[in-house]
Amino acid sequence: MSGNGNAAVTAEENSPKMRVIRVGTRKSQLARIQTDSVVAMLKALYPSLQFEIIAMSTTGDKILDTALSKIGEKSLFTKELEHALEKNEVDLVVHSLKDLPTVLPPGFTIGAICKRENPCDAVVFHPKFVGKTLETLPEKSVVGTSSLRRAAQLQRKFPHLEFKSIRGNLNTRLRKLDELQEFSAIILAAAGLQRMGWQNRLGQILHPEECMYAVGQGALGVEVRAKDHDILDLVGVLHDPETLLRCIAERAFLRHLEGGCSVPVAVHTAMKDGQLYLTGGVWSLDGSDSMQETMQATIHVPAQHEDGPEDDPQLVGITARNIPREAQLTAENLGISLANLLLNKGAKNILDVARQLNDAH
Repeated sequence: MSGNGNAAVTAEENSPKMRVIRVGTRKSQLARIQTDSVVAMLKALYPSLQFEIIAMSTTGDKILDTALSKIGEKSLFTKELEHALEKNEVDLVVHSLKDLPTVLPPGFTIGAICKRENPCDAVVFHPKFVGKTLETLPEKSVVGTSSLRRAAQLQRKFPHLEFKSIRGNLNTRLRKLDELQEFSAIILAAAGLQRMGWQNRLGQILHPEECMYAVGQGALGVEVRAKDHDILDLVGVLHDPETLLRCIAERAFLRHLEGGCSVPVAVHTAMKDGQLYLTGGVWSLDGSDSMQETMQATIHVPAQHEDGPEDDPQLVGITARNIPREAQLTAENLGISLANLLLNKGAKNILDVARQLNDAH
């Protein structure tokens, strides 16, 4: 820092441009890679700023012997990071967006959603099954996944396979696959594999018609204090408009269904020629009962957008003051409308039974 006299130094230290921005993250290798990518984007935009990365373990990182759906905690991978944000120990936190509940604790908001990578799921095969697909795996092959959503859809599609829970970070799961001889394959998010540089292990991409993905999968969310306007302005430029609108629709759909980790809910979104398409589905735990529908909405994005006070309220936990409010509301309404369509057709019964069965096991 430079400055002539104490007054100048104090003014610089107090100005947002001279602050050290503290960035919270989970300790896993993937989380660090994701956080580093966000910090690199911010450094390119704000070369005069300094960034300090603070890594911490979360409940979800510590409880490794229980399926995620059984732990019954909505903020498994976020709570400790939010405590640090609340206590002003960090200024922002980088998450996988799919880990962030659709209702955030009071005082927090998602200030940026970065451009989404491939949101699809991928199959990694045991070395002896390289070159196979799920369809061509031997009868009764065991496939590892920590997700009820994946298991429900894939059991329905590939009844000759058995699905078993597998926990741990990506490194742990790959080690279990390769060393334990227990699993013929495991299902992971394609984006995580790509970010880790493990494209060579990617044996099969599961397209939405085979397995729809989790809400927000493949996108990174930057969580901040809702009233910290300096930081909101700082990170807001990272919003990718298309990713943002798709994820608002997905999160509104999930929130309105009251879904979460403990029930199989999945989505698929696309933007084409000014239309936002949202497909959403719900499944019973074994995949035998399911319901899915598609709706679309026209997104008007004005050429010019002026911020105003009406741009501050959050939508599904997200603040995006630099993206037209009308477009955001259209996306949110699309998610709510699709959820209502499924609920009116009996989706609540499927979800209630799935929740009860999951709780009972």
